[in-house]
Amino acid sequence: MLDHNPARPTTVDPEALIDPRWRRRRVAVAMSGGVDSSVAAVICHLAGCDVVGVTMKLWEYDSVGGDHIRDGRCCTVEAFDRCRQVAAQYGFPHYLFDFTEDFERTVISDFLTEYRSGRTPNPCMLCNRAIKWGVLWEKATQLGCEALVTGHYAQCHVGADGDLELRRGADRTRDQSYFLWRVPPDRLARTIFPLGGLAKSDVRALAESWSLPTAETPESRDLCFVEDGDLHRFFDERNTAADRKPLTGAIVDQNGEHLGHHAGFDRYTIGQRRGLGVALGRPQYVTAIDPETATITVGDESELWARTLETESGHWLATIPESPFHADVQIRYRHDAAPAVVVDSNREHARITFLSPQRAITPGQSAVIYNGDRVLGGGIIATVSRES
Repeated sequence: MLDHNPARPTTVDPEALIDPRWRRRRVAVAMSGGVDSSVAAVICHLAGCDVVGVTMKLWEYDSVGGDHIRDGRCCTVEAFDRCRQVAAQYGFPHYLFDFTEDFERTVISDFLTEYRSGRTPNPCMLCNRAIKWGVLWEKATQLGCEALVTGHYAQCHVGADGDLELRRGADRTRDQSYFLWRVPPDRLARTIFPLGGLAKSDVRALAESWSLPTAETPESRDLCFVEDGDLHRFFDERNTAADRKPLTGAIVDQNGEHLGHHAGFDRYTIGQRRGLGVALGRPQYVTAIDPETATITVGDESELWARTLETESGHWLATIPESPFHADVQIRYRHDAAPAVVVDSNREHARITFLSPQRAITPGQSAVIYNGDRVLGGGIIATVSRES
């Protein structure tokens, strides 16, 4: 018979990582087959929660020629099997849900539309809002679950006054609070992040000490549905001939001088250097993409720096401070939040001016506004200006 309560490591007390209000209550743990979500599930189980494992199938690799890397990461049979093994090891139920149609209709459709509009989206934000805290949340409530548990490196607290605070994870090298700004506050208030106070090394050590089958799984990919990272291949497979033709156009310099042609502006992003096909004797970078004329503008690295952006599709997790106000603003996941002044802020829009220029501010990405390590809100970058 399986031992449903293997010995705990002495370095971490699972009960100290879970808000006491969730003990002995049914919670759904979103399990991907990776080490983070597996450890989150076991922590909740050992802390006394009534755990239900839930796994999402979001992507069918056969539709794009198979799993090119073949390392068994998310949405593969191998990943699903690892989830089942962890659940069986600790004796809690596990369910697999097929959300491929929902994922295609929302996340993939938006991803393609944004690139065809000359913008560079981050699909994780929409996936979190529409899929994980959307259709998966609904399934979890049908199973009688009162909270959702994920393996994000973030921290969420609800004060005695009911005020929600989403904060950065303790491990700043893994902090994932940036991806969560679009999640509805009422659902964040019923979300558990067991890994928020841990370092990644702690999580790996726990998985090894518990002999989890996920202990050595690779890190997740930036785009789970572009498993080899080859966006050119992905777009070629997804775009029809009708989609491709109007996307081709000219490459020009800062003065509008013609330098060459490109095979589709959806293959490029602001700041890109490689694959431009132009030779001027010095490095050139994409500085602008005009979807109306299918024109890509390139320039020197100095042309990438700007100070001001405007956002759309805003979402706030805290009371909007009176404008103008000072904050730290993060413009992509691998970016150190920089000091800025936020003006003209409302529920949908904000104008943000950094105290010093930032490199490659990119329309379509998210600008997330922090007060210290607390997420106040964010928006999608719509326009960028080098002027202050």
